[in-house]
Amino acid sequence: MVRKLKSWLKKYRVGITLLLVIVAVIVCLGMFAGPKKSNHVVSVNVASGASVSAVANNLKKRGVIDSVSSFKIAVQANGGRIQAGIYDIPRGASAWRIATMLANGDVAKTTIVIPEGLTIKQIKQLLSDSVELNGSVNCDSGNNAPVCNLHDGDVFPDTYRVARGTSRLAVLDLARKKMVDVHNDFENKIRRMPSPLKNWNDVLTLASIVQKETPRVKEMPIVASVYLNRLNSGMRLQADPTVVYALTNGLGDMQGAPLLSGHLHIDSPYNTYRNSGLPPAPIANVGRDAIYAVLNPARTKFLFFVADGHGGHNFAKTYEEHVKNHEAWRKIKKSRK
Repeated sequence: MVRKLKSWLKKYRVGITLLLVIVAVIVCLGMFAGPKKSNHVVSVNVASGASVSAVANNLKKRGVIDSVSSFKIAVQANGGRIQAGIYDIPRGASAWRIATMLANGDVAKTTIVIPEGLTIKQIKQLLSDSVELNGSVNCDSGNNAPVCNLHDGDVFPDTYRVARGTSRLAVLDLARKKMVDVHNDFENKIRRMPSPLKNWNDVLTLASIVQKETPRVKEMPIVASVYLNRLNSGMRLQADPTVVYALTNGLGDMQGAPLLSGHLHIDSPYNTYRNSGLPPAPIANVGRDAIYAVLNPARTKFLFFVADGHGGHNFAKTYEEHVKNHEAWRKIKKSRK
């Protein structure tokens, strides 16, 4: 029997070899050739714990692959592992490429930009408005994680690249941890704080006012010097952004409403027109430039500043100079109206 089988194999070995080659070619074509129907990027959500068969059938149904078996072979060749997440399958991607993406967890990414100067309330609204993220910006009752008790000054404004579908709380926590790193970095470099600042909260609080007063990085050290000069001379800061913070209950945005002289009398510890010294805590979340400006203020004798009508400010040492600068600003506003 064995002799007959050997004889048969010897007789038909050329045909058998050719058949195996054809089968191998077919399998390879199935794994390395893209589907004919797939002519655009397809977003696929691979659920946690999904089986290879379930994923394969879904991909087949979506027109991403032509052959379920070829995809399964490609998955096995990649270690038999698939990772959960949202994937953007490129146009015409082969089963092999898709299997490799799923094995490596090459999920779709999204960019979340948290601008400098926003409050926690504004940042939460920004994240809530992002359709690329998932979940709530608020924690469940009883959750005592650090991200569940955020205050202004606790998160670092930056550009964050995360997987699409990442939870909003995870992004908030990422920004919180980044601020912890920034704090530690500055603490290691601070030799002494400018008078009369005593601690990190003082630095962040003044930096948040500077951040809200000017978008110009080059101007920040000068603005910081004005407020430090006022603090050291016993003058009240009289910073409009602190009044806005008090009026809006921590939102930090008048939403188009004007700030009127009557608003300056609001009874709040954040109102620097009524209270001396710094507010009790930051009024916004700040970037490195504002922090650096407070720790390295310009050496000036300026005590006043007002908008110059061109995105910057005019600074003055005396009240008389300030009145002239203020009058110039009024004329500019009147001409624009």
